[in-house]
Amino acid sequence: MSGPKRIVITGAGGLIGWHAAARLHAENCGAGFRGETLPYHVTALGRAGFNDDAVLEGAVTDADAVLHFAGVNRASEGELEEGNPDLAKRLVAALAKTGSKATIVYANSTHSTADNPYGRGKKRAADVCAAHASAQDTVFVDLILPHIFGEGGRPFYNNVTGTLCQQIADGETPTVNPDGKVELVHSGEAAQTAIDLGLAGNSVQHRMQGKPIGIPALLEKLQGFHALYTSFIYPDLSDPFDVALFNTYRQHLYPDHFPRAVKVNTDARGRLFEAAKGGGGGQSFISWTEPGVTRGEHFHLHKVERFLVVEGQANISMRKVLTDEVYSFDVTGDAPAYVDMPTLWTHNITNTGDKPLVTLFWTHDIFDPSAPDTFADKVAQDSAT
Repeated sequence: MSGPKRIVITGAGGLIGWHAAARLHAENCGAGFRGETLPYHVTALGRAGFNDDAVLEGAVTDADAVLHFAGVNRASEGELEEGNPDLAKRLVAALAKTGSKATIVYANSTHSTADNPYGRGKKRAADVCAAHASAQDTVFVDLILPHIFGEGGRPFYNNVTGTLCQQIADGETPTVNPDGKVELVHSGEAAQTAIDLGLAGNSVQHRMQGKPIGIPALLEKLQGFHALYTSFIYPDLSDPFDVALFNTYRQHLYPDHFPRAVKVNTDARGRLFEAAKGGGGGQSFISWTEPGVTRGEHFHLHKVERFLVVEGQANISMRKVLTDEVYSFDVTGDAPAYVDMPTLWTHNITNTGDKPLVTLFWTHDIFDPSAPDTFADKVAQDSAT
């Protein structure tokens, strides 16, 4: 029986790199929960690891695939022109020195055809990787990507969607180029494509097709999400692109905007409050949890999910996948407030009272046992790996 596929991710601290690592981690979590052999051995290289000869060479020696996301995209013109080829040269030198036959998946850009420092640099980096693959008789995948967005996107850097989301979450009114246009691909989709192509074993140039949208229209859509969501209404989540974009927007609300109190209507008959509105469908669950018991301990890649304590006392905790970043919220049925779970954050809820805890859970889609989008991963752990 073959062992786990060994995958190296360069630029693991970047947007696509983190999503790739998180998706491979999800597959390992699922296999571990089922008692199966883990399918992947993942080495995630940030800048320090990539720049260390011993670390880089050790990582690629027995690798099946290298997902090469490390890159330079904001620097002086000289650094833009030389930075990406230099990174590619360093990678292929390590592969050649160790005799590694790993497939290279290079995250190229639609800008690589442009006659400017960044475009020329991206093209030259692809040429370096392709020449190595030809000389060593290995596989090279030239993955050409348009504009990437997604959870974890860095605002005010090189991600227009992340910038707009952050400004909207902060209550600002962004100013945009009325003629600006982007072609958007979610970072999770790009990461999964890179993984799949890296394991397929075929040299290919693959150009991902995104959703073309004007920057003013993107801003309007995000502002529409914000207006509804802050009015206790989920937008229509029937379109997978809108789900991905809404989840990206929601990431910018944590942790400062939660828990969120609900309006409780009280009269002589008792109390009444709304739990969730909109979303275009979904599914609700009610749970009773005994004192001291914890539920959850998992994360989702796509699912929009709400926790709302109806009766009792609880602590809701969440940790960003592959990090030690944990947030905790104390909630009570005496003053109902909800916490919505961000995608790619593992989460749990613990009954901290002395009576049964009653909780309502709502998700935007109907649970499918064959594709549950639920990956077991404890919030509290000795180290996040």
